[in-house]
Amino acid sequence: MWSATAAARSRISAAAMLVASLALAGCGGSSSGEAGEVTLEFLVDNQPTTVAIAEGLAADYHKQHPKVTIEVETRPQGGDGDNVVKTRLATGEMADVFLYNTGSLLQALNPEETLVPVEEPVVGRLDDSFTQTVTAGDQVYGAPIGFAMGGGVLYNEAVYDELKLDVPKTWDEFMANNAKVKAAGTAAPVAQTYRETWTAQLFLLGDYHNVQKAEPNFAQDYTAGDTGFGTSEAADDGFEHLQEVHSAGYLNKDFASSDYNDGIRMIAKGEAAHYPMLTDAIMEVAASYPKDLDDLGFFALPGDDADSAGLTVWTSSGLYIPTTTEDEELEAAEDFRSFVASKAGCASQARATTPGGPFMVEGCELPDDVPGAVKDLESYFDQEGATTPALEFLSPIKGPALEHICVEVGSGIRSAQDGAALYDEDVEKQAQQLGLEGW
Repeated sequence: MWSATAAARSRISAAAMLVASLALAGCGGSSSGEAGEVTLEFLVDNQPTTVAIAEGLAADYHKQHPKVTIEVETRPQGGDGDNVVKTRLATGEMADVFLYNTGSLLQALNPEETLVPVEEPVVGRLDDSFTQTVTAGDQVYGAPIGFAMGGGVLYNEAVYDELKLDVPKTWDEFMANNAKVKAAGTAAPVAQTYRETWTAQLFLLGDYHNVQKAEPNFAQDYTAGDTGFGTSEAADDGFEHLQEVHSAGYLNKDFASSDYNDGIRMIAKGEAAHYPMLTDAIMEVAASYPKDLDDLGFFALPGDDADSAGLTVWTSSGLYIPTTTEDEELEAAEDFRSFVASKAGCASQARATTPGGPFMVEGCELPDDVPGAVKDLESYFDQEGATTPALEFLSPIKGPALEHICVEVGSGIRSAQDGAALYDEDVEKQAQQLGLEGW
């Protein structure tokens, strides 16, 4: 999600220092006997709900294990955060345990060389759909932290009720709803928050379910270098959609300077009718605008065919240990990772924030009182054939310039056609760096 930063700058100020522990019997992980005091660094992105989850896990771990201090520190999201992770791994200054993406972005870290594998019994507790996204060779390198997510559109139900709108099943229906919102003049039809460039990608990335329905072999052909966003009509739709909503004047006036927090406010308060986003944003609404949470709904990004409508899915983030973590810190880090991937760890995360989707650990269930938008998300998981993994989980290739290209197309700076062609060039460079055949 992407010019390298000096290692000395990559240590973002700590969000919190919390005490956790390592006792004689861990939560399904390793044990350290009468080991002395141990300090672990835990690096996470700076999204408030991520920090809340990290702090909650560290605090709950401490209740059982009083000898390990866990220092939670934060990094940026998006491409800047990617650079922090890559730089710290390359310079040997990575934290003892860290949160990062799964799928193609993980593969770019060369996990077989830089990360410590996850061992049994932890692997056996993980959902198969998750392990596929953190596997390199024959080893699993990450444990799930957080919740599975859908990529689609958050919508304000109060706006929908006022204008008597129905949830769209096709792109044309979605654009018709936007036209009605614009005509009413009480809300922006679509919130975009391009100050944080990573948020610009959802119209493209969230459309992958529709791409695969139209072209079932797209991921394989894409990985082999036989197709691309500029040559596939279905894949190019994401860039076209970015261009369409801008050309129609459906964006908030300050889309270029708005950030993610602005988007959360706009959709929660009805200042915007739609916000294309991952469903973990539900947790941000719950934390910042709890009184407005009941006004939030969610639907998958519509395509051309209502009969094949469905959801593009992201697995939860991964919890990783770098090979630079040694001795007592390594033992403690492995035990902490085991705790996170357990029923106790899931319960801790559910207490720390409103769940934004299902867990990816066996036996972990969502609370009964999850928000309506989460239930909207779950409805796709309950329908056979209604979910598709995001492309980054089906192919190792994801060009690092995508978020910036999306901003340009979504701002009217570059045409959809030019954006797709430029991204294909970016993808080619990435594939060559990965040493993939056919490129």
